[in-house]
Amino acid sequence: MARTSSQFICQSCGAVSGRWSGKCESCGAWNSIVEEVAQETTPGGLRGKLKGKKLSVTKLSSDLKPIERIRTGDEEFDRVTGGGLVPGSAVLIGGDPGIGKSTLLLQTLANLAQNGHKVSYVTGEESVAQVQLRAVRMNCSEAPVTLAASTSVRDVIETFDHNDPPEVLVIDSIQTLYLDNLDSPPGTVSQVRGASQELIRLAKRRGLVLLLVGHVTKEGTIAGPKVVEHMVDTVLHFEGDRNHQYRLLRALKNRFGPSEEIGVYEMAQSGLEPVTNPSALFLSDRQTLVPGTAIFAGIEGTRPLLVEIQALVTPSPLGTPRRSVVGWDSQRLAMILAVLDSRCNLQIGVKDVYLSVVGGLRVSEPAADLAVAAAILSSISDTPLLNDQVLFGEIGLSGEIRSVANSNARLKEAAKLGFKMAISGPTKADEKEVLQNHAQLSHIRDLLAHVSKISRD
Repeated sequence: MARTSSQFICQSCGAVSGRWSGKCESCGAWNSIVEEVAQETTPGGLRGKLKGKKLSVTKLSSDLKPIERIRTGDEEFDRVTGGGLVPGSAVLIGGDPGIGKSTLLLQTLANLAQNGHKVSYVTGEESVAQVQLRAVRMNCSEAPVTLAASTSVRDVIETFDHNDPPEVLVIDSIQTLYLDNLDSPPGTVSQVRGASQELIRLAKRRGLVLLLVGHVTKEGTIAGPKVVEHMVDTVLHFEGDRNHQYRLLRALKNRFGPSEEIGVYEMAQSGLEPVTNPSALFLSDRQTLVPGTAIFAGIEGTRPLLVEIQALVTPSPLGTPRRSVVGWDSQRLAMILAVLDSRCNLQIGVKDVYLSVVGGLRVSEPAADLAVAAAILSSISDTPLLNDQVLFGEIGLSGEIRSVANSNARLKEAAKLGFKMAISGPTKADEKEVLQNHAQLSHIRDLLAHVSKISRD
């Protein structure tokens, strides 16, 4: 008979400890440790009367049939997944509550169903009638999507484990499902991990695409243990600012395509609309000849993207100056300010600095250093930068400006939107010049001289 014992498991990272404590020693989360009952199903290990079966071993050089991806009809969704959904794969989609995860998936299923694919939607948070009302609002209620409402993993397996399963199955959400052979409540680490394992086995066994919706913690990470992210093939994060109509679908992990790829959507009254030219969208409300603004030519995944970076430097009335950052790394801002203070002899340490990436986008690549520094210098000198120039480059601690990858793609995107000038670090010798006026700077003092020249002119 299987013995039972208690374990104390962190609901944020999945770490197991022998006793309860207020703070998890692994991830540092407070009040996240919950006692759960652990069952020892194999007390004697794998030694016993039951024997395993021999595996089917094949060579690496064996002929492999090409896998035909399932195209959803949504260019942005297909871009993020690497060209479409792969049969037999498991995809985890996380995002803040109310950001539009269910809307995106219902819209995607409706497109697939209208193109002749067999799809199903299982909800554990809403009733079937509520999903139907949302479909009416999105003008996709006539799509042949099958709906079901359940929180039991056993019922879901029993319904779809047959020879004619749907091609795509959505579970909304994994935190609401439970296994009846576990004593812990739904949403705990044991339940989320166990439910995910059973559903992923179903996807691999029947060759269907499994789309799991995951909740997000207040820190912005997908709730539940990290092992769930390791179990699935693709992890997508749906993000955005509720005060803006833009939404970003970002691939954090993808076994079948590039990671850090993004898809851009605009929230409309009838649902989410894909944005084919996000650079023009992010720059549509840009005001020209305003001090403290700079245009950064970035790369998100494989897509070049132009975004506006705004900075405001003001005298601080407090003893400790403020550093407020939206859409960028605050530690990297502190480094840029220290470099400007030390290498350019600027007294920024006693001033308040506010930095924002316009449009709700979050920039993570170091190539934004040069644009951030230019926006700060423009705000300090109260000098607007030129309207038709873009900036990109990484800044080192000694003040040197380093080259970054994909310079041609950044410059081509800028030229397509009408920009005529570029400021960057040194580019590779084999890269062709796309813009005729392209200044390649080697030190941060060169950028200061460029801004000062604009001020004098």
